[in-house]
Amino acid sequence: MHRLTVVTSLLLLAVFVIAETAGAEVFKYRDANGHILLTDKPVRGLQLLKRYQIPTGRSMTGSGNALAAMRKRRDALQSLIAEASRDSRLEPALVHAVVRAESAYRADAVSPKGAIGLMQLMPATAERYGVSDPRDPAQNLRGGTRYLRDLLAMFDNDLKLALAAYNAGENAVIRYGNQVPPYDETREYVRKVVAFFNQMSSERVALR
Repeated sequence: MHRLTVVTSLLLLAVFVIAETAGAEVFKYRDANGHILLTDKPVRGLQLLKRYQIPTGRSMTGSGNALAAMRKRRDALQSLIAEASRDSRLEPALVHAVVRAESAYRADAVSPKGAIGLMQLMPATAERYGVSDPRDPAQNLRGGTRYLRDLLAMFDNDLKLALAAYNAGENAVIRYGNQVPPYDETREYVRKVVAFFNQMSSERVALR
């Protein structure tokens, strides 16, 4: 593990402990020099990479409730995800993994960068795939799965490259010689989606 990754992990753990006690959020930023900053306060003028919601009080109970709520949302979307997966010739487990990583199955999710809905479509991507309302689950899934299918075709069915392109854009992957870009956020995203995909595949969740 690189030293920067170790330091970042330790800082993140420390901020998580502080934030959980105070009931705050944790913000992850990148500055102009590419350095990572973790803080429990918003900072203007820096690139926001991620915002973590830290449960307060009984964290184990809160986490259990959040997981149960996510599974309830997942179950409600089973048929729509199965249909979109079939139409785009993707494994349902993969689509579930992307939806879980992107939005935790929340159709109303909006990122700080403006990505919307279950598969977090940027406005330009939504327009490109004919999605008029990215908050509509069926439209969002249709556009997102078609985009993912196109990325897989573009990168010769290399799942990690397709996922990296989904997160950072295909041009970023191409610019780095068809490799996963050296962005902490993108590398963590690829790792997380692959882990979710393997987990759902091994559990043999009834996705079809």
